[in-house]
Amino acid sequence: MLQPILENLTGSGVCKGQMLIGEHWTDGASRDLFEVENPANQRIIGTIPQGGAEDAAAALAAARRAQPQWAALPPIERARLVFSLADAVRAEAETLARIIVAEQGKPLNQAMGEVAATETFLRYAAESARRIEGDILPSDMTNEEVWIRRVPHGVVVGLTAWNFPAALAARKLGPALVAGNTFVLKAHEFTPFSGIALAMLAQQAGIPPGVFNVVTGAGRTVGEALVTSPLSDLITMTGSTRAGKEIYRSGADRIKVLRLELGGKAPFIVMDDADIDAAVDSALVSRFSNCGQICTCNERMYLHETIAEEFLDKFVARTRALRIGDPLTDPDIGPKISGGEIDKVDAIVNDTIASGAEVLLRGGPLHDGNYERGHWYAPTVLKVRDNAAPAMQQEIFGPVVPALTVGSFEEALSLANDSEYGLSAYVYSQSFKRLMGAARDLEFGEIYFNRPAGELVQGFHTGWGQSGLGGEDGKYGLDGYFRKKTMYVNWS
Repeated sequence: MLQPILENLTGSGVCKGQMLIGEHWTDGASRDLFEVENPANQRIIGTIPQGGAEDAAAALAAARRAQPQWAALPPIERARLVFSLADAVRAEAETLARIIVAEQGKPLNQAMGEVAATETFLRYAAESARRIEGDILPSDMTNEEVWIRRVPHGVVVGLTAWNFPAALAARKLGPALVAGNTFVLKAHEFTPFSGIALAMLAQQAGIPPGVFNVVTGAGRTVGEALVTSPLSDLITMTGSTRAGKEIYRSGADRIKVLRLELGGKAPFIVMDDADIDAAVDSALVSRFSNCGQICTCNERMYLHETIAEEFLDKFVARTRALRIGDPLTDPDIGPKISGGEIDKVDAIVNDTIASGAEVLLRGGPLHDGNYERGHWYAPTVLKVRDNAAPAMQQEIFGPVVPALTVGSFEEALSLANDSEYGLSAYVYSQSFKRLMGAARDLEFGEIYFNRPAGELVQGFHTGWGQSGLGGEDGKYGLDGYFRKKTMYVNWS
């Protein structure tokens, strides 16, 4: 079913995407188009409608019309259709992965991993259908009980980032639908075809019209209209802290329910008793997967002074050996998503070097030979003087990592917490006392002890501080797609 999309994206022509509103695929009210490029070669591979307020209103209205009937289905029936969507994702796994590669640029094996995560998010949500529970509490009154039910919010709007366009959509879509909500996805304009493909598979799976809608276009137009509309009940967004703040402000007038997964600046702490080789392996994959474009990436390293030289020697050597190239040849690192992202990353590097950082490995923008076209950035490793260096405080979101030597575990924890972000953190130590101290004192919603990045679907992915509010995954993530209704039942 998805093969024609892939052929259009990777052929010599230009793929024409459309929005799904109710049961209709549409070019949108304005007929204006946004061009989508392949970040590996900058070729225009497709166009999508430049949606606006009228399209947002139509999608929300379709979702509102469909929601009562969808919510009236037994949860297991809603789950059956979500399972069918997961089956469709599995059947089209390689095609969907190649669509992701074409528009986002991650290596094919990593795109296959994203598709597997997409399926897993949907299956886990569907498996939760029989675990939707309420409460019956004793009352203070005679012949009375207090009933608390979990009920859907109504219409959920999902705003997704470009770094995992299929998985992030499924992460929100699955629990929203199982809970009885209908869904409007605003696919990111850089990577819209993954969301469009998911909607096509949802139609194939038998999900009724209006239950899952997709709109495209810029966040400041169609996204703003979705957030401020009286027809949307819950806004769930994954993206930058800047965009999250804008959504927070936009939703304030109508007191919208918000779930915001925003930026991260994960510290990677390695102590003197750590397994150094395991820590280097983890630091490498946790920094350079998806070209460093993951909110939970290793963004800054704190290394105990007795092992810092050994760690950095091994880390730089391994980093130098990473292969950069065409995502379809399964390199270690593919392109960055855009030229603007390249400029942002390089500005942080240059400012950090100007602040006195030692350059251990200088990659930087690539423009020659095989990299003449596309958005390429070679890995860079810096050793900084203090925690105030720009690369230690600003989210890099690219293949660059700074390192700082520390004298104690307590210093590492203090410096790690010296950040406005609080999404993820890493700790490598064989000391149980240290691990428990980090569990208590690190001010982050998600901590990896002696292992690389990669949250599990049954966990809870949540940020503190400027990294957002709410969260996804597991029973706590599912609970966010419900609201509570309390009833005092008296039979006197």
